[in-house]
Amino acid sequence: MARRAPHRILLNLVLDSLIACLALPAAMLLDAPGVWPEGGWWLGALPGAVGALLAAGLPVRLPQQYWRYAGLPDLMGIIVAAVGAALLFWGGLLTLGAWRPPNPAFPAIHALTLGLLLGMPRIAGRLHHSRRVPEPTLSPQPVLLVGAGDGADIFIRALAGERQPAFRVVGILSMRSRQAGRRIQGHPILGTADDIAAVLDRMKEEGRLPALIVLTTHHVQGLALERLLDAADRHGIPVRRAPSVTALDPAARRMAAMEKAGQGAGHRLKLDPVAIEDLLDRPQVPLDREGMARLIQGRRVLVTGAGGTIGGELARQVAALGPAQLTLLDHGEFVLYEIDLELRERHPDVPRRAVLADIRDEPRMRRLLEELRPELVFHAAALKHVPMVENDPLEGLLTNALGTRVVADAARAVGCRAMVFISTDKAVNPTSVMGASKRLAEMYCQALDVAARAGAEPGGMRCVTVRFGNVLGSTGSVVPLFRRQLERGGPLTVTHPDMRRYFMTVREAVGLVLQASVIGAADTSSPGAAQLPELAEGGIFVLDMGKAVKIVDLARRMIRLAGLRPEEDVEIRFTGLRPGEKLYEELFHGQEPPRPTRFQGLLVATPRTADPALVGRAIDEIAAACRAGNPRAALAQLGRLVPEFDHNAEGEAATAAR
Repeated sequence: MARRAPHRILLNLVLDSLIACLALPAAMLLDAPGVWPEGGWWLGALPGAVGALLAAGLPVRLPQQYWRYAGLPDLMGIIVAAVGAALLFWGGLLTLGAWRPPNPAFPAIHALTLGLLLGMPRIAGRLHHSRRVPEPTLSPQPVLLVGAGDGADIFIRALAGERQPAFRVVGILSMRSRQAGRRIQGHPILGTADDIAAVLDRMKEEGRLPALIVLTTHHVQGLALERLLDAADRHGIPVRRAPSVTALDPAARRMAAMEKAGQGAGHRLKLDPVAIEDLLDRPQVPLDREGMARLIQGRRVLVTGAGGTIGGELARQVAALGPAQLTLLDHGEFVLYEIDLELRERHPDVPRRAVLADIRDEPRMRRLLEELRPELVFHAAALKHVPMVENDPLEGLLTNALGTRVVADAARAVGCRAMVFISTDKAVNPTSVMGASKRLAEMYCQALDVAARAGAEPGGMRCVTVRFGNVLGSTGSVVPLFRRQLERGGPLTVTHPDMRRYFMTVREAVGLVLQASVIGAADTSSPGAAQLPELAEGGIFVLDMGKAVKIVDLARRMIRLAGLRPEEDVEIRFTGLRPGEKLYEELFHGQEPPRPTRFQGLLVATPRTADPALVGRAIDEIAAACRAGNPRAALAQLGRLVPEFDHNAEGEAATAAR
């Protein structure tokens, strides 16, 4: 329990008591001007007026109010205390019969007088404290706010609480046209966010161009944010985000804003950079959270690769859905420790186990799954970095192809209900060993799923395959690389000016993985399966990631988000395609035409596969060649199994020769 300041509370009691003593004669004068009660009985009534105020003020914690931070809730407490004290005092007069005022409105007059006298010093204290004394050598930066809602109100209040504010609001842009022309705390709403270019041009002509644009709402994303950044870039104005405190209730928001501003401490309001994830031009996809809860809740769940970006987010979202047991498996000790520690703090009530294991170790995996007997397996463990797998192709084949088969076979042997395999768009018409190894894993998982759906194994394990592209900010992603290069002042290295990739945020990718799991793992008699009769033959779920993004455009955006200018402040250097890379990623092979589903954000690719026993034997042959250290034989067998595998082993030179 925090220590209280009893002397401050006692001082408030004394001051409120003096106000109560002053309010009584003032109310009597207002009640009947020129008519003063005979005798000095009213002096004896002063303790009663004080006692009435103290009794009415205790429930609303009147003595504990912090005058310098008085707000609307505090003023409401004053009103309640004043009305309550007036009624208590009036009741005491009637009971004792000491004095009957000539005006029956005396209780209302007494309450009004008492409320005014209690409120005035608190308001004065707040105004005095919020009075700003700027440093003579520091002039605040003019800023234009985007967002005319609670965020703008909090930001302006936080600035008002600073002794030496770093920013001065010169205008606001709203998200709705009907707000234009109005004011927030005296600051004009100049137009909408769509008018940003015209507003900045007009402000430049008037000689009052802002030095900074501050986003006070998270509703500016995607294409709207891109247009705003373009307009700001033409005038050389950086864009930042206001601190996010809007998830709190109104009273807590004000306090959080004050604390962020450093009330009375000389600190400054800190602004956050705009995240590159905000530039994804894609609306939030509605998800079937109830279906996910029904799938996960009360079941034993295993997540492989739990220390990675996708595996870690899967573990977080699964833990939030209340599994009976959550097992985290990874080959890396430190990353496994980190996700286990995080879930221990966030979800201490979820039974959890962290396991260090190699998915390629078949005896170990069989023993482990016989012990755990998971009902759901999310298989995210993989080697996913294209150049690294090109350097060590045998390791990529053993992990991505053999490891997936080992996990699938072990899960099926213990009666697992469903296994969800995380694949990649690089598995479509692959040019890298990584992509081809994931395609081989897709083939095996799809073969198992088709056999289970055909009834070859009654009650057999569903094998759900989900395919998507790059994840912003994931391990090995281009975004962390660009950030490190920006911190060093550049240059930002891009392999080719025409290279494009599909991108998703980690959270939306995992949300759609869980959505695909709900659909793909449903029994054929369930309502979810009935909605997708085309899944009777299985299929690969492909996440709709919108349009492919040019990597060079992504680099330019990150430079601009850092408040710099591409090619002027930071160079962009093209280094050439690396081995295994291709210019354009694809989501579907020509022989797996996509089919829409009734679930937004999910498509289904027609499966291309063979008998699981044949694919399994081929994987074993590749694994034997890998263990023998024979990459030529392993890659030759991989090429026979994945005929569309067009290995770009030489990088830029091989691409140019085609």
